[in-house]
Amino acid sequence: MDQNKELKKAGLKVTLPRLKILQILQDPENQHISAEDVYKILIEQGEEIGLATVYRVLNQFDDAGILNRHHFEGGKSVFEISHKEHHDHLVCLKCGKVIEFEDDVIEERQEMVAKKHNIKLTHHSLYLYGECTDGNCDAGE
Repeated sequence: MDQNKELKKAGLKVTLPRLKILQILQDPENQHISAEDVYKILIEQGEEIGLATVYRVLNQFDDAGILNRHHFEGGKSVFEISHKEHHDHLVCLKCGKVIEFEDDVIEERQEMVAKKHNIKLTHHSLYLYGECTDGNCDAGE
């Protein structure tokens, strides 16, 4: 994806901080990333972009629809690029790992519940919370 086009399409001026932050967010390894983690990556890359700028740019991206902000339990906001298809999230309460999933049965059931209550869904999000059970929890106990 061309970052310049993405920013211009969102009505944002192309600046170095915006380009660098968007580049970080487009890395598949950096989905569900916090502002602080974006800032740490910028420091590792030798960029002199302050934490306040990171927060400001992430908020601008959220307002422009470039990002989705999630408020998972027990923690800070995390961000992901918003051009993905709809999906839901499993979140480990111990290590904070986030797993994206899609389930047609859950989607159909949500539509049925909404229809039963005379609500036309415009959007929704589902977060399921638990704890890793596969021995690969990153909690570091």
